[in-house]
Amino acid sequence: MCRHLAYLGPPRSPADVLFDAPHSLLRQSYAPRDMRGGGTVNADGFGLAWYPGDRPPVRYRRQCPLWTDQDLPELVRSVRAEAFLAAVRNGTTGMPVTEAACAPFVEGRWSFSHNGLVRGWPDSLAALAGKLPVTDLLTLPAPTDSAVLWALLAERLRAGEDPVRAVVELVVAVARAAPDSRLNLLLTDGTVLIATAWTHSLSVLRGDDAVLVASEPTDSEPAWQPVPDRHAVIARRGSVKLIPIDAEP
Repeated sequence: MCRHLAYLGPPRSPADVLFDAPHSLLRQSYAPRDMRGGGTVNADGFGLAWYPGDRPPVRYRRQCPLWTDQDLPELVRSVRAEAFLAAVRNGTTGMPVTEAACAPFVEGRWSFSHNGLVRGWPDSLAALAGKLPVTDLLTLPAPTDSAVLWALLAERLRAGEDPVRAVVELVVAVARAAPDSRLNLLLTDGTVLIATAWTHSLSVLRGDDAVLVASEPTDSEPAWQPVPDRHAVIARRGSVKLIPIDAEP
């Protein structure tokens, strides 16, 4: 599995939650608390995307463990952003360990991460992936389940579909095609943040004008709220809504 988080709110340095918090994403990369049987360490790469004002996100990714990058802590301490998304990767056996396989995946203003796995990969996604334009399949960043999920979601977003509907319907479609999959998704454009909890851990922290969603709480702040399984989070600055996801026929 993986660990990921995303933030919307007043400008802050990503270093606050990536490196400085008591249970930062760095710590989660080597000492996660709630992987639910999906591995013990997240050492197969990492990535960060942050939003510099009205411009598209800036992305930084590496295929090495987060704790081996000596330059990133200083880099992110020089950044202040109103939105960012970060992830550390625990690659699934049989899938490549490459920079291109690391979240966030980005297109335009959208940034995306998948924490989990698709059961029965790749056969279970063949029918859904077969509906994608051939050029999308030929230009996948990596031959992984997460990259295909991003391709399926990005196609919906390009078509102008409501992003909440696009995320929820993708989770439902994949859950039906590949039962028992773990489908915790994060999607943001720097204004809205959409996350899903589907057979994996997710928590949300809401402030007066900010929201942080993470696979695991980054500190002991009592306001952290676990997201119930099979629910989606729709967040904007200081606003959080949880809705159930129904995959029944």
